[in-house]
Amino acid sequence: VQLQASGGGLVQPGGSLRLSCRYSGRLISGYSMGWFRQAPGKEREFLAAITWRGDSTIYADSVKGRFNISRDNARNTVYLQMNSLKPEDTAVYYCAAGASIFIVSRTPRAWGQGTLVTVSS
Repeated sequence: VQLQASGGGLVQPGGSLRLSCRYSGRLISGYSMGWFRQAPGKEREFLAAITWRGDSTIYADSVKGRFNISRDNARNTVYLQMNSLKPEDTAVYYCAAGASIFIVSRTPRAWGQGTLVTVSS
């Protein structure tokens, strides 16, 4: 399983950004996908996860209502739409894959390389 995250950058507070993660590999079919982030000096934090069919999602309380996870299996891509961004959302964002949304939220099988999001004026 290979994951490639992209879409990070500098955004002003209150702004929006959409991250993408392309996934590949013969074992990826059926996998749930998730997003995490790690801010400087802090532990990696689970944000959101989505099932293979996209029919179920879970979110951390810290991003519920502001972030939205979606996927397009035809494009082998999972997205994280981030709205109403705050300076405390500044972090390296990682995508991850696992056998279920509960597994990917706790012990993912695979990780992407991370993309930096900076929220600052």
